[in-house]
Amino acid sequence: MDEELRSLTERLRREAGATAAFERLARTEDLGELAGVLTESGQPLWARELAAFRLGLAGDRRAFEALVLLLNHRDPPRCSGAAYALARLGDPRTARAAATLATNELRVAYALHPVRLLVELRAPESVPALITTLRRRLRPHDPYRRVALACVEGLGTLGDDRGRPVLEDALAHPALAEAAVHALARIPGQR
Repeated sequence: MDEELRSLTERLRREAGATAAFERLARTEDLGELAGVLTESGQPLWARELAAFRLGLAGDRRAFEALVLLLNHRDPPRCSGAAYALARLGDPRTARAAATLATNELRVAYALHPVRLLVELRAPESVPALITTLRRRLRPHDPYRRVALACVEGLGTLGDDRGRPVLEDALAHPALAEAAVHALARIPGQR
């Protein structure tokens, strides 16, 4: 069993109380049954999350909307699981959705996992979204340093020259300076 699936299953088993309904959903191979959980009213969050995650790993695009909602959830483990499944789903809408979430200033507290997903996807939307998000985090007294650091590291991983100006600006921020130096060193043609 995939380690991420095992971890998510154990977390949700505790949340669901190890019920028969949970065990059935965790074991079924019927993608239609899993998709039904996403559309049936009254389903608990744990059931929707498990169904969406499993559908995502199976490459079933019916999971897309549920996974995007979970990517923007206030609970970091839910965001992490959704990002993992979205990266494996193969839906062409994923990068655009992640970029939208990463750059939404009203939801910046939840942008860490969308930023990391953008780096993993290496999509055309990735670098512009990371630049936008990082530039906003360079304001004085910005409380979202983890998001800023993920952007800096991500721009280094992507190695795109378009990230150079914002990474150079990040050098002036003590919490980001070391990571920015390393990121700049990963950009080809760095002076």
